[in-house]
Amino acid sequence: MTEIQVRRPPAGDWRTRRVIVEAALDRAAQMFPPASGVDVYPFVVNALDGTPLPLFLYRPTGTRESGRAALLLHGGGMIMGWHRVYDLLVRSYVALSGVPILSVQYRFAPEYPDPIPVEDCYAALVWLAEQSSALSVDPQRIAVMGGSAGGGLAAGVALLARDRGGPALAQQLLFAPLLDDRTETGSSAVASHLTWDSDDNITGWTALLGEKVGGETVSPYAAPARADDVSELPPTYIDVGGLDLFWREDLRYAERLMAAGVPTEFHLHAGAPHGFELFAPNSELAQRVSDDRVRRLKSL
Repeated sequence: MTEIQVRRPPAGDWRTRRVIVEAALDRAAQMFPPASGVDVYPFVVNALDGTPLPLFLYRPTGTRESGRAALLLHGGGMIMGWHRVYDLLVRSYVALSGVPILSVQYRFAPEYPDPIPVEDCYAALVWLAEQSSALSVDPQRIAVMGGSAGGGLAAGVALLARDRGGPALAQQLLFAPLLDDRTETGSSAVASHLTWDSDDNITGWTALLGEKVGGETVSPYAAPARADDVSELPPTYIDVGGLDLFWREDLRYAERLMAAGVPTEFHLHAGAPHGFELFAPNSELAQRVSDDRVRRLKSL
């Protein structure tokens, strides 16, 4: 059998990466199981600079009782926008948990560098808290959640909410979050198995931070691993695969949270690559991880 080598674009080539990853997400969306019983309501929030940002509230059909809600921030390596597979993923979480979820189509790099993405996401959280009564949401039972770049943004939003005095967060749920701009190369033994490798990571962080990447002036709201103080953050859930470039930085962040007294649940899934829940949604592991995430949503 002839082995086919896929040539990756060089570090810094974000345009080609967009095309490659969007095509991969197109294929993932075809495998994703459909979820019924979820209604979607469109809204708009103005960003810090006045730009209107699309919001979509997913909620179980026919429910309006006051209760829990979550803000979900999608992935994409800081260089890609909303994709249909994220819609399918959100629908699944809502259908399984019964918890309404708000998504925001935040702006992304390099067209919109830091701090625009995290500030867009924070604006969505403020909107959710301010509209909680109209949306039948308890403002004390709101979580922020996200995967990959969205997980890093969720962690950044949690830090902003703490440092700006609100809105209150009941939990932060981080799925293989991208937390540290100081990219590690990892073991050469697993490098060929990485679905998001060091060149990809350098590309995403450089698009977001420009010349600041890896330096001393990077904001902790952009790269939460840079935060000097992680105390007084909401109870935290983190999961990541053992074949994920981010597992070390995610483990370190979980350890720091625990040392600071933040209730933290951490899962390291051996042999799982980055994005496994999107690219193998029907696998036993993806189902088990979905159960864990849904359990945390239900606990709000």
